Amino acid sequence: MSEIASLILPLFGLIFLGYVAARITKQPAEAMGWLNTFIIYAALPALFFKLLSKTPVEKLASWDFVAANLSVTFTIFLIVYCISKILLRARMPEATIQGLAAAYGNIGYMGPALAILTFGEQAAVPVALIFCFENVMHFTIAPTMMALSGDEKRGFGLLLSDIAKKVFLHPFIIATIIGVAAAITGIQPPKPVAGLIDYLAQAAAPCALFAMGVSLALRPLKRMPIELVYIVPANLVIHPVLMYVTLSWVGDFDPIWTYTAVLLAALPTATNVFVIAQQYGIWIERASASILVNTVLSILTLAALLYGITSGYLPADLFVNK
Repeated sequence: MSEIASLILPLFGLIFLGYVAARITKQPAEAMGWLNTFIIYAALPALFFKLLSKTPVEKLASWDFVAANLSVTFTIFLIVYCISKILLRARMPEATIQGLAAAYGNIGYMGPALAILTFGEQAAVPVALIFCFENVMHFTIAPTMMALSGDEKRGFGLLLSDIAKKVFLHPFIIATIIGVAAAITGIQPPKPVAGLIDYLAQAAAPCALFAMGVSLALRPLKRMPIELVYIVPANLVIHPVLMYVTLSWVGDFDPIWTYTAVLLAALPTATNVFVIAQQYGIWIERASASILVNTVLSILTLAALLYGITSGYLPADLFVNK
């Protein structure tokens, strides 16, 4: 149990410090701008590049792993989307945001920090693959569903252009592409540049987690949406369980890869869901509530998951004797 505490407390401690600092100093939301810029455009891209550029090329072409991961995450989106449409008669845009609230985990901020600190640098490749392909999926789902609902008044060409920009101009994905290219060619940056990349990479995890705590403090919970009754268990329980079962059934993956995928599937709702809700003016306050509630409850679910992994109660392959 002390091992779990040593993993969980520093991570959620950073989130808590960010939350407390924001509540004490009462800085406006705009004050977060430059910290978010540093994290998104410098620190996390440097981390992805550093780890991917030194990865054997054959590990980067794990298409069965990617396909299994995307299938599970998209299934979670569809389940919650259908529940929202059938039970609450929600409109397509609202059901879409709810589906994203369940399926779109915090794989950008919490993902790299938690996985690499827990499993070491071996977790970098599955984290990067999951991040890139899941973001491509989410960045495609949101505008496509809004266009199909009729709320998005854009032609098909503009829609495709917007999706392509969000995918290929995202700093994390650019850094991943450059890192993969460096791994393939064997070209590494000069020592002074490599030193700068190391400094930036070391700042990624603490800055991202601190910023997440600040973001939670700036969006207090005003009321508990009824939709959280099915969004929370789908996000924190069903998603990681289905990921674990699916990866065990599909193939014999490296244990670190399996555990990393399950861990990322267990992460709370990404702050990007709130950004998407704001962009379309739909389900904004409830998206914020979903992020806050899932993040708080994930302290318990992530602790339980990590205890199962580190204590040996959760084998890397559920069907090891098949």
